[in-house]
Order: sequence, then C-alpha cells, then structure tokens
Amino acid sequence: MSDTDLDLSEIYPIIRVEDLVYAHTAKNGPQGRAKFKVNAEDFIVRETLSFEPEGEGTHAYLYIEKTNTNTEWLARQLARFVGVEAKEIGYAGLKDRNAVTSQWFSVNLEIIDEPNWDDFQLDGVKILLKTLHRRKLKRGVIKHNEFEIVLRDAVDVTAEELNNKVKLIQLSGVPNYFAQQRFGHDYNNLTRGARWFNGSQKIKKRADKSIILSAVRSMVFNQMLSQRIQTTGWNELINGEIMMLSGTHSIFSAPEIDDEIIKRFHQGDIHPTTALWGRGQLSSEKQLLASEQAVADNLSKWCDGLEKQGLKQDRRAARLFPENLSIKFEDESSDDVLKKLTLSFSLPSGTYATAVLREIIQF
Repeated sequence: MSDTDLDLSEIYPIIRVEDLVYAHTAKNGPQGRAKFKVNAEDFIVRETLSFEPEGEGTHAYLYIEKTNTNTEWLARQLARFVGVEAKEIGYAGLKDRNAVTSQWFSVNLEIIDEPNWDDFQLDGVKILLKTLHRRKLKRGVIKHNEFEIVLRDAVDVTAEELNNKVKLIQLSGVPNYFAQQRFGHDYNNLTRGARWFNGSQKIKKRADKSIILSAVRSMVFNQMLSQRIQTTGWNELINGEIMMLSGTHSIFSAPEIDDEIIKRFHQGDIHPTTALWGRGQLSSEKQLLASEQAVADNLSKWCDGLEKQGLKQDRRAARLFPENLSIKFEDESSDDVLKKLTLSFSLPSGTYATAVLREIIQF
C-alpha cells in the first residue's frame, strides 16, 4: 500500500470482514482453529439452477466440473473451442477458483454447428451433463449452491462444542455478511474504489466499475449490520425494521414490533434487513434509521461516491440460514486434535459459505 493509499484510508476507511462483529461468539471469534482449503477437494460446490433446461433449443447447456479453475477463464476457453466471441457464453455465477466446483455454462449455437464436446479437453475440467435450452444462461438464476467443506487439524475445540454451535446456527442463522472474496485480494477492490472516488485514478472498463461499486456497497452493508449486532444483539428486533419475507425479495415496514412480528421472526418466516446504499431516502424508521444513518455519516465519502455513480437504495436480508446444515467427524480424531471434519449445507445465490464458517471456527 502506497503513502497515498494510507492518506486516503483516513477519508475512505476500509473495514475488513475480519473486524466485523460475530453473532454467536465473543469479540475475538469462535473457539477453535482449523486448516481450511488444504487442497482443492476440501472445498466442493455444486450449483443448482432456478429452472430446468428444456432439452431443446439453440443454446447448448453444459454442466461442468472444474478443479482449480477460474469461471471466467473457462468461459473464454469454451468460446475459443467453439469459435465464437466470449459474449456468446453464459454462466449463472462465479465460483471459487481454489476448489472443485460444478456449474452450468451455455453456448450459443445459432451461428455454428454443435461441436463434438468430447474433444473439449482441459486439465481439471470435465463435462458432466449436456442438454439444450432456448435462451442464453443469465447471471443470478441460481436456486442454491451445495457446499461440502473439509476442515483439518482442528484444535482448542471439542466435537461436542462444534455440534452445539451447528445446532445454534440451525435455530437462529448467521449474519448475512458479504465475504472476503467480494473485496478482492488484500481488499484491492476497495483501495481502487478510494482512488476512483477521490479522482486520483480513472476506471474505464464497465466491468471493473461494477466490481468496485459492489465491493464498496457491500462494505457499507457489512458495517451497518455489524453495528446493529453490537448495539442490539443478534436475536432481537427494534422499532423501524424493514422485514423481508424468507425466500423472496418482498419487504414490508414494521415501525412497531408486535407479538406477531416476533413470532414470525423466530419461526424464520421473515428476516430483518440492512440497507444497500444508494440514492434516495433510507426506508428504515425510528431506532433502525438512526443506527443506519450513523454508519452512513461515518462512511459519508463512500456513500457519496455510490450515489454519484447512480446506485439506488435497496435492502438485503440481515440473516442467513444455511439449509441442511450438518457436521461429520473423522474417526481418527482425538480429544486434542479433530483430524478431519466435514460441513455440508446449501445456500441461496448471493450468499457466502465463509459467512457461515466464521461463526463456527477460526480458519
């Protein structure tokens, strides 16, 4: 980081995920430490689309397993193999590079003959399924991602303690934070954002601008949620909430918290939300409005930059409930070292596995 960046950090403070408040543990994080991603097979992700491909049409749909492979790089290799521009390749979302991930890609066959997919040979890449559909695969059309995560050599924690933590998360979820990968290596997306907003660096590519704006907005969201947990606690509602119906983006105002709202909250039917910053007025009210506005005032330069780029106020659920969450232990584990433990769960699109992991163990 340059001296200029250090100066900018006073005006544009960078708040790291590592510094955010936890829901179910003390300030310094959960008990226990473990090794994470010792190899690619320790982090497995399987993508499920929100629709079924029709089996006919002008777009080939390929379900591809890839190991230690970047999604965008693989899309370019598909385009090169087929002989089309990269824009003719579709995918629903980016997946971790240092992992074994299975995801869908689409290839536009309107202007070419379908190739022999058996000839598409790349190290660490395997086509598992092939079908057809009438339209290109669009970003975000993911029902959920299934995770199978191996943690190794866990110390300073027992299997019973980890089982209890998993049960607690099953009951009350975790903060729906944006995770580290949202911000780039060493939080570089935010460093670039500060230079851009300050006028010391130009960002020309539309894709780069989108990445930076998403990172900045995510950091403001994270801090608002962290402050809320620190002030109010994790399992409490406050007057002025904007609630979101579980599994949807449908929201409604709850200026006063009554028994019915509390009941639905504890049942997981509705979730409180936190602001995604942009132009316009905060929709929260009363206590929540004061809390969110205080964070926006402290991060005013970041918020001003988002508004100048035309982003509009939105909301995101503050809670995340992993589905089918379970933990399994290797038989060779001892009281001192849990040799191998495997966490399995599913998450909706736009949420992060490490937001779950950080509440269970330090990794």
